Amino acid sequence: MYVDGFVAAVPNDKKDAYLEHATKASVVFKEYGALSVVEAWGDDVPEGKLTSFRMAVKQEENETVIFSWITWPSKQARDDGWKKLMEDPRMKMEGSEMPFDGKRMIYGGFNAILEA
Repeated sequence: MYVDGFVAAVPNDKKDAYLEHATKASVVFKEYGALSVVEAWGDDVPEGKLTSFRMAVKQEENETVIFSWITWPSKQARDDGWKKLMEDPRMKMEGSEMPFDGKRMIYGGFNAILEA
């Protein structure tokens, strides 16, 4: 299994817009091979002294940290899926802007080494 992970800060007053955006995108991700899409709204995200989720995304007072991940059967399936996603007009989400600052999002792809 392969996992794409994401952490971002979303303005609290854009939670509904974020969920709508993520819901629409999840349909397309699954259509192109994702096994699952999980979106999690921060509830217990402590301040750090050296580093933390909050510090990593430069969370502002009126924002909440989100943590999300997408699972794929393999890295190849993920790479193929992302290529198709970037070409799909539904991912452009015309007429709507991202409900968070994408410049402060951190993300990466990971090989799963344990799934219990």
